[in-house]
Order: sequence, then structure tokens, then C-alpha cells
Amino acid sequence: MGREVLLVASVTKRYPTTLFVLLAACLCGRGQQHRTPSFESLVAAAEKAQAVADYETAAKDYRDALKIRADIPQLWANLGLMQHESGDMSGAMASFRTAIGLNPSLYVPNLFLGIELAHAGNLKEAEPLLAKAERLNRGDAQAPLALGRAYSAEARYAAAALELTHATALSPNLAAAWFELGVARLQEVEGDAYTMSEQGKQSPFAGALYAESLVKQARFGEAASLFESILNKEPQPPCIRSSLGFALLRGHEEAAAETQFAAERSRHPECSLALLGQARLALGAHHMEEAASLMTELWGRDHGFVQTNAAELLGGLPESDPPAIETMLTQLEPAVRAGVAAALNSADAGDREPDNNAAATKRSSARELYAEGAFSECESRLDAEHVPVPAGQLELLAACAFFAGHLERTSDAAAKLRASQPRSLAGIYWSIQANERLALIALAKFQQLAPDSARSHILLGDIYHQLERNDDAEAEYRNALAFGPPDPAALIGLAGACLTNNHVPCAAQAAQTALERNPDDPELNLVMGEALVAQFRYSDAEPYLKKGLGSKPQLVARAHALLGKVFSETGRTEEAIEQLQLGAAGDQDGSIEYMLARLYRKIGDTRHAEDAIAQMKKIKEQRLARGVKRVEDPELSPMEPPSPAPSTP
Repeated sequence: MGREVLLVASVTKRYPTTLFVLLAACLCGRGQQHRTPSFESLVAAAEKAQAVADYETAAKDYRDALKIRADIPQLWANLGLMQHESGDMSGAMASFRTAIGLNPSLYVPNLFLGIELAHAGNLKEAEPLLAKAERLNRGDAQAPLALGRAYSAEARYAAAALELTHATALSPNLAAAWFELGVARLQEVEGDAYTMSEQGKQSPFAGALYAESLVKQARFGEAASLFESILNKEPQPPCIRSSLGFALLRGHEEAAAETQFAAERSRHPECSLALLGQARLALGAHHMEEAASLMTELWGRDHGFVQTNAAELLGGLPESDPPAIETMLTQLEPAVRAGVAAALNSADAGDREPDNNAAATKRSSARELYAEGAFSECESRLDAEHVPVPAGQLELLAACAFFAGHLERTSDAAAKLRASQPRSLAGIYWSIQANERLALIALAKFQQLAPDSARSHILLGDIYHQLERNDDAEAEYRNALAFGPPDPAALIGLAGACLTNNHVPCAAQAAQTALERNPDDPELNLVMGEALVAQFRYSDAEPYLKKGLGSKPQLVARAHALLGKVFSETGRTEEAIEQLQLGAAGDQDGSIEYMLARLYRKIGDTRHAEDAIAQMKKIKEQRLARGVKRVEDPELSPMEPPSPAPSTP
């Protein structure tokens, strides 16, 4: 008796971490009569062609071999892989289906058929195959990577994050998995932010998130004004006054910051951020003993909090002050010094493993531990006492886990809180806080693994664009485009950055290039339409903006507003009013209400014109209350060219 050993292709070019093992087909008994030199030579020739990446020749040889032995599922899988590599997707799917029909438990055809179906947009059929592949080979990262991508394509971002996290655990150096994980978490954050804007736009939770985004843009005065406006509103996220203190501190208002930190410690002693703020002030004033004492107290409360937040000590320090940190460290006990130094030298504020200082005393409840700033112990106590944690304790668990630096646990608690209380603003808030940080950790890991790649430059461009550093953003997107065929993400990023930078021809050219590859993409069409409106080419913009109405929900209002502008400028007043009304939900500066007022006056509708003017004033007052810079009036907004302001009725 003999054995035929068939090699299933090791496709190292595209799937470098997938190890396709030797698959043996026993050709014994009656099957032995088919062992002919012709069959063996065909398989050998296919393997030889495959080894030199001549996939079309290999596929032909495998097809010829299958004419002799069509009952070997591994051979069908080999053929499918060669078809996959040579771009014959329909042929590959047919071969993989045949292989699965002969042996449903083969890993490779389940994986690759799932991948092909997902690429073709057939996610409902792809996902069970990919899940099965993951069960068949729990050690290969490619199955959870592919399944995570499929879930992301279906906008199931939480499920995608679970799979992609599994992929990174199996293969920590798989850059693609880290990138997809970061993007999935950012998409989840974006969806949560849209939900927050719908359900709690005027809430302290939304205000706190927006203020934090202003801090990241170095708009400290605006952030401080916004934090201050929500201090006395309830319910609110914890430690808002401390967040205000840090915004003031970064804006060089140290005395005002100290007032806020002291008030926070008096009213909310659990807010370790207040102690950290006072330590930062002491450090900046070179009061080293005080800074060391405060850091020792924080370390005694919770190691995880210090490990996660110690970088705040460096924020806003003059470049000449690093010796101050070193001096402060020398005043700490050795164990505390080592912990704080490690936290300050950490490359990232990554997700932390539980690191409790000591076992929680039996008399302390989770809420009492939280009040003492013992966040890790609070989290452990909830675990010890409640499995699963009851809905009423999930918000506490999310807060404790977050301040202890356990971001995965925070995200999980937030998801469970939202499942039990679908309209919980606290659940949305903690989900955004945790997933945004987890996304940045994943993307930072991707950059470490692929520091000079198109995706890495796109990522930097996105970050710069968010921080309103649009010249830097443009440069990064151009760097990404230099890598080869135009990347759609780089093109749309460049178009958006150019548009924000008022480089309208650049925006139009980038959007047009991207549309040549994907003419029906709603967001690309919206960018192109906006660029054409900025060039006063209203008739040209109209078809693009109509396609742009299919954009993601948070962009639809913008599309309606721009289309209203087009209709207004082309003499279709009633249609313009209808579109502007649909776009009014996205009016950030009063410009849409101003246009509505003009159009209502044009048709003699004084009452609605007055209502629009009143709403415009309300929006402007709200912006001023949030501390938004007074650098524009609605009359001078990009949505509206200069014109005389209307007189107030």
C-alpha cells in the first residue's frame, strides 16, 4: 500500500501567519488502482508552478489532476487557492464548495470560501464559514481576522473588536489585525458619538466629551468654558471639576486650576484626578516634597490609576523641566519611585491587567472602595460579590475599571449597561471613553509594526486632521499616495483636509481621482459636491450631493444643507427650504437658519423667517456659552457667501 501526500498551498505572500499543514490523502484499497504516473506528475508539476508563484499554471495542472481523481477534497482546496491567487474568484468559490462538500471539516476551504464570500459582499453566508474555520483551527489568527473584518463590514463593530482582539492575541505581530482592530473601535466610537448627539446632545456627558476633544486640539480656553458650563448639571460624569482644572492648567491659569482641584477634593474625595492635578501644580512650582507626598498617596490608593494617568504630570511642563521630574522621583520610596518612573517612561497608556494593592477588606463595599479611590479593589469586589454584576452596579464597575486602567473591562461593562438600559447616557459615555483609548493603543501598535506604510501615513493624516493641523494632514495623505496605486482612504482624507484648509482645487482633484475608482461612494460624492459648491459650480455639484444623501447618518444633514444651498442658488426656493429644513439638525453656527430666514422672506413667510432668526441667535448663544471662538458670523460661514445681515424683525 502507498500514500499520496498533497501539499495545500502555503500562501505566504498575502497570509504570512497562516500555516497550512501537510494534508495526507490515503489512496489505499480500491483507490490504489488510480495511482498512475500521470496523476503524480500532474500534482508534482502543480506544486512546482505553485512554488514559483505561477498560479495559473498550477491551477491548470490541478484541474488536470482532478480529471483523474475528483474525490480528493484537499486537491480541490489546492485548486481553489491557486484560483484565488490568480484572481479567479468565482472559480475559487466553486472549488472550495466542492472541497467542503467532500469533507466539511477542512480548515482551508472553510476559511478561504468565507473570505471570498465576504469580499463579494455575501456576509450572511461568509460569517458561519469563518466562525467554523476559527473552531477548526484555534491557533491561526487568519480566521478571527477575516471574521472581524466581516463583522466590521456589517457595522457590528463590538463583535468585530472581540474577534480582532483574539487575532492580535494569537499573532501579536500581525499588523493588519491591529489596524483593523483600531479602525473597528473608532467606528464604534463614531456610532456611539452619533447616538449621544441624538439622545443627549445637551447633556453633561456630551459636553464633557466635546470639551475633552477641545483639550486634544489645544483649545484649552474653550474646553474650560465648556467644562464650567456643566459643573452644576446632573447627572454628570465623575471628576468634571478636575477635568476643568487640567484645562485651566494647560491654559496657564494655575491659580484657577488650583481652586478647582481643591474644590474637587473637598466635594469628591474619590476623584484621584484632583490629587494628580495638585501634584502637577506642585511639580511646576518646584515644591518637590508636596508633589512626592501626593504621588505617594495616589500610589497607595491604586497602582493602576497612577500607571494609567501619570503622563498628566508632564502635560504643559516647560521643556527645561524634566529635571524636576527626576528630583521629585528621588523623594519617593523605592517601590513608589519604580512604579511612577515606569508609568512615566511607558510608551503608551495601554490596557492594564488587574493589579490590586491588597485584598479589599471585608467591611468595604465596592462603592466605599470607589469613594476611597481604590478603583482596582472596587472592580475586584464587584467581581467577587456578583457574577454577573447586576445592572444597577454596571455604571460603578465601568468607572472603577476605567480609573484603574482596565479599558477592556470598561468597554464590556458599558456594553452590558447599554443592553440593560438602552438609553443610558452613562453607558454611551464609558463606551466612548474606553473604546477611543483602546483604538489609539491598537493603532499605535500598528504603527510600531508598520512605521512606513500607506496605512500608517493615512492614520497620521487622520489624527492631524482631527487636531486641525491640516497642513500636516495634507502632507501625510500625500505620503500615503506615494506608495503606489491611489488608496481610496488617502484620497478621501486628502480631499477632506484640503477642503478644510480651503484648498478647493486640491479637494476636487483628490475626490475626482477617488470617484474614478468608486463612483457611487456616498461620502466621496459628498466631498466632491461640497468642493464644487465652494467653487460656486452649483449645477455641477447637484448630482454629487444627491448621491451624498446616502452617506453615514452623521453626514446626511450636511448633504441636505448643501443641496439646499444649490437649490437656493439655482432658483428653486421651495425645494431649497425643504432641504435646509432637513439639514438644520446639523447647524453648528446658525448659517443654515440664516439661509432659511432669507428664503422665507423671499416667499413672504414672515413668521417662519422670524422663527429662523430666533433659532440662529439661540445657536450663536449656545456656541458662546461653550466658549467657542468668535471668529465667524453665520453670514460669513462657508455655507453662505458674504451678504448684508438681515435686520431683526
